[in-house]
Amino acid sequence: MKAAIIRDYDTAIEIDDIAPPQLKEGSVLIAVHAASVNPIDYILQSGAMKENVPLEFPHVMGYDVSGEIIEVGPGVTDFKVGDAVFARPNQEDAGAIAQVARLKTDEIALKPAKLSHEEAASIPLAGLTAWQALMSKAKLKSGDKVLIHAGSGGVGTLAIQIAKHFGAHVATTCSPRNADLVRELGADIVIDYHSQAFDEELSDYDIVFDLLGGETLNRSFKVLKKGGKLVSIKGQDTDDLASKHGVEFEWFLMEPDGAMLSDLAKLLEDGAVRPVIDRVYPMSETREAYEQLKDGHAVGKIVVTIDQT
Repeated sequence: MKAAIIRDYDTAIEIDDIAPPQLKEGSVLIAVHAASVNPIDYILQSGAMKENVPLEFPHVMGYDVSGEIIEVGPGVTDFKVGDAVFARPNQEDAGAIAQVARLKTDEIALKPAKLSHEEAASIPLAGLTAWQALMSKAKLKSGDKVLIHAGSGGVGTLAIQIAKHFGAHVATTCSPRNADLVRELGADIVIDYHSQAFDEELSDYDIVFDLLGGETLNRSFKVLKKGGKLVSIKGQDTDDLASKHGVEFEWFLMEPDGAMLSDLAKLLEDGAVRPVIDRVYPMSETREAYEQLKDGHAVGKIVVTIDQT
């Protein structure tokens, strides 16, 4: 099969022929129609996390996938050949930018019928990150005031919609050129991070969802009311800022979860949440897709389509 691979850490992405993954008990093989790219991909590619998350080579790039089941393994009863599914593969089964991918059944969900494969592939990693941060970690409830940083990015665009669907008052930070988009997605307050200091404009918030880390994370504690919660995907030393401000702080790593993805699929099917896609590349231009991602200015997600011929 053709796949986008790296042959070692910190090497260029190649499109080459490799052996397809082998079917295992409790797993399925899918013909991949689309995948999307995420920062974790190139972080792992660089070798920065090799002590904790070692890669086997050749390593197939990608952690978001949408396609059609072509084979089911022993013990699989919930899915069948021909089902259109989407997923965030786990580390063992990573490898979405390829003609065939292997997925465990507990990490996949049926693709919403109204979404194309390109749209569906943009959802799993970013959508699960947003869902787990807001619903599982922060325990968001109707009426909560929520600040979501980087609202025009892949995670942010979905987080705004999820928070709004569940009744939150939503503030977000973004550049001026994306202000109209995040308002359309449901943001009540939009902070221009070029000209406004969010920690001076906002106060008494119940939840902050941080995607940036660094000083943005540290300043976010000031926005919360007593007893509020800051959830971040960036682990860093916060110098006891949580206790100083009388709030909670938690950082987390998103976990693949098919049942949770199915819950999100219902919102997508109902139109309560919609994908936001910046650009779609063919697999032959996977390297260019990652170059755009690294540039840091994509609005929503960047998708790669897979030709099955």
